[in-house]
Amino acid sequence: MDSKDFCAISLWITLNSESNLCTDLEMYLLESKAGAIVCMLLALFFLGTWPAILTLLERRGRLPQHTYLDYSLTNFLAALFIAFTVGQIGKSTPSEPNFLAQLAQDNWPSVLFAMGGGVVLSLGNLASQYAFAFVGLSVTEVITASITVVIVCLGSAVHSSNTADNKVKLSNLSSDYNAGSVDSLTEGVKPMDLESGGDEKIKAGTAVFLLDLEKRRAIKAAFNLATNDQWHTLKEGVPHLTVYTAFFYFSVSCFVIAIILNFIFLYHPVLNLPKSSLTAYLRDWDGRGWALLAGLLCGFGNGLQFMGGQAAGYAAADAVQALPLVSTFWGIVLFGEYRKSSQRTYMLLGSMLFMFIVAVAVLMASSGHRKYQ
Repeated sequence: MDSKDFCAISLWITLNSESNLCTDLEMYLLESKAGAIVCMLLALFFLGTWPAILTLLERRGRLPQHTYLDYSLTNFLAALFIAFTVGQIGKSTPSEPNFLAQLAQDNWPSVLFAMGGGVVLSLGNLASQYAFAFVGLSVTEVITASITVVIVCLGSAVHSSNTADNKVKLSNLSSDYNAGSVDSLTEGVKPMDLESGGDEKIKAGTAVFLLDLEKRRAIKAAFNLATNDQWHTLKEGVPHLTVYTAFFYFSVSCFVIAIILNFIFLYHPVLNLPKSSLTAYLRDWDGRGWALLAGLLCGFGNGLQFMGGQAAGYAAADAVQALPLVSTFWGIVLFGEYRKSSQRTYMLLGSMLFMFIVAVAVLMASSGHRKYQ
């Protein structure tokens, strides 16, 4: 055997080994608490920084329509990057399909939920951009984050109450029931019997029901109805959207709405802004790099938030709603907000930032460790 044959055989073995390794890999799902915290901290920084960049461009006199068009482009490209990289890692299976596999599935009800969320986010971000100019970066971010936190706290209170009820039910389960006896009680019960409301052998809501349900189901990540399908809109056998696919559709609708509205605003501006045109936008390179960077930060920030929520729970992932910590820092450093204010204002500002820090610490400490089966 000459050296050429030996090299050819070695190359074939290497490629074959790599191919088998890729085939054996499962779809990547973030599971660890440490990884979730890292994702949330990065998301907190990214989502608190991009508004500062848009505010900086507005202060420099760049038209918000131009800025938002650039921002929307890279925001969508970030979602594409996540979908085609992380969303494609590992082997696609019927229960956990990769991104490209899900594009061909009949999952339109969940897709519409994801796209609806993107529409709302797009409108909110667009409104925030104009709010930055009127009331400043810090105030805008504090108000928007506070509204979200109130909603999350109400939802968390309901979830906490339900969890406490479940613990009471489980504690009342007789100690005579060990793992084997629970298996005997639930033997012969099909998985659908627990959800369909048909001829149940186990009463819904009981301790045995909860134990059996936990045994049979994998805890799936979800950031909205698109990935949870709580209303059971998907056909039987169609898997839930993965967080990567849902984020892609979420970003598609966000991008489309932003492009349509800002194209209209070029020729029919709001708030007495000067008119522009598509030609003027394409020629406006002043600050374009910053606008493109803002879009990347927002896109990756949202993606990291959803990935962190997938692993730790979405109540914990809402620690990123403390983004006023970052935005206020940039507001003070870059724009001189709160400069020469009264001592009372400084005390209130310090108290607000302290409470945000405590909230971040509590939410991250509450993050769980999810195990996918």
